Amino acid sequence: MKSKITDSAIQAMLGREKKLYVQRNPKSQALSLEASQHWLRGVPMHWMVDWGLPFSLFIEKAQGCTLTDADHHQYTDFCLGDTGAMFGHGPKALANVLAAEACNGFTTMLPSSDSVEVGALLEDRFGLPFWQVTATASDANRAVLRWCRAVTGRKKILIFNHCYHGCVDDTFVTSDNGVVTMIDGLVGEPRDLRAHTKVVEFNDVSALEAALREGDVACVLAEPVMTNVGMVLPDDGFLEKLRTLTIETGTLLILDETHTLSSGPGGYAKLHNIKPDGLVFGKPIAGGIPAAVYGFSAEVAIRIQGFLKSNGEGRSGIGTTLSGSRIQMALIKTVLKEFMIEETFAALIVLARRLERGIADVIIKYEVPWHVTRVGARVEFMCVEAPPRSGHDASKVIHQPIDTAVHHYLLNRGVVITPFHNMMLICPATTQGDVDKLILTLDQCTDELIKQAA
Repeated sequence: MKSKITDSAIQAMLGREKKLYVQRNPKSQALSLEASQHWLRGVPMHWMVDWGLPFSLFIEKAQGCTLTDADHHQYTDFCLGDTGAMFGHGPKALANVLAAEACNGFTTMLPSSDSVEVGALLEDRFGLPFWQVTATASDANRAVLRWCRAVTGRKKILIFNHCYHGCVDDTFVTSDNGVVTMIDGLVGEPRDLRAHTKVVEFNDVSALEAALREGDVACVLAEPVMTNVGMVLPDDGFLEKLRTLTIETGTLLILDETHTLSSGPGGYAKLHNIKPDGLVFGKPIAGGIPAAVYGFSAEVAIRIQGFLKSNGEGRSGIGTTLSGSRIQMALIKTVLKEFMIEETFAALIVLARRLERGIADVIIKYEVPWHVTRVGARVEFMCVEAPPRSGHDASKVIHQPIDTAVHHYLLNRGVVITPFHNMMLICPATTQGDVDKLILTLDQCTDELIKQAA
C-alpha cells in the first residue's frame, strides 16, 4: 500500500518553509524591494520569479556547483542554470579562455580562425557537416523553421503537445483533448498560429502518421526526450518510426537537443543512432555564455544553397550581428574539446546513476507513488507513480503543490533543483558527497511529509 501524503501536510510544510526562507534571507529581501523600482517584477528577466519564492534569491557568486547568496548562504546547485551551466559555473578552462580572448576583441562580424576548427569539431561530435551559430536556442529554432519552410516550399510545421523550444512563437500551440489552442501565456501574438502548426502527442504513431501523410509539413521540430513537462521518454521504436515517416513524406526532421545534450558527448541522437536532417544545441554549448548552434545534413545544405541561388542573396531575416563572434567560437571550441568527451561524461553518468538509485531508494523506503527517470547526466523525479507517455499526461501531473513544497525544503537546507520541475544535473564539479546530501535531504523531506500526514 502506497503511503499517503495529504494536502494539509503539503500546505503545512510549504507555509513553514516560506517563513523560514524569509527569516534566512533579509539581504535578498532588501535587494528585491530595491530592484522592483527599476526592473519589471523586480528582476532583469521575468522568468527569474518563477521559483515561487516569497522574493527572489540574489546570488553573489557561482563557482563549480556551489552558489553563494547575498546573505552568504551556500547551496549545492543541481539546477545549473536550467542546463546553461551544465559543465559547472565558471570552470577553469572556460574562464581562462574568456580572460585571454577578451584582449583580442569580442566581435568583428567576420570569422575567426577558431571557426574552422569548431566546424570540424561539431561534425565530429554530432555527425552533421554544416553549421551556423546564433545567440540562443530560440534563435536557432526560429532559423531552422525558416530554412525548412524555404527549401520544402511547405508552410506547416509539426510539434509535440506541450513541447518546449524556447520562445519560438510557432511552437506555442497545444492540443489537449483533441482541441488545438494557442497557449494562454503567449504575450501579444496577433496571428492565429494554428494555421501553420500541427500538434500531436508524443509517442502517438497513428496521429503522427496521419498528420504527415497529408504532405504539407515542412519539418517536425522535436526533442528526442520531452524535458519541459517532466521527462517523457520515447517508447521503444518511436524515434525510429518518426525518422521513417518523415523520410517517406518528404518532411525534414529537426531535433532540438538543448536539454538532451546531457545524454553524452554526441547528444541523444548520436547515442541512439537517430539520423535527423538538422540539430539544435543551445545553452551549454558555450558554457553558459549566450550562444547556440544549428546544423544540417549535406543534403539539406545543398537545398539551402540552391534556394539562395534562385532566390537571391539579399536580406534573409536569418541571423543577428553578434552571432558567430570570436568569443563564442573560442568558448564553443573549449566546450567541445574539454567537456564534450567520453572521459567527462563517464564520470558524470556514474554520479547520475548514484543519484537515480538514491532517489529510487527513497521512493521504495517510504512507498510513495513517485518515479525517477534519468537521461545521461540528467535526473528527474515526478510525484506520480506511472511515467507519463505524452505531453498531455505529463502536463496534468507536474507543477503540483508537493513539488513546490519539496523545492522550498531543499533550498532552505542548501540544495537547489530546477524550479519548473524536479530536474537535477550532474556537472564535473559535483561530488559523491553532493549527491548524497541531496538524497539525504529528500529522504528527510519525505519523512516529514508522511509524519505530518499521520
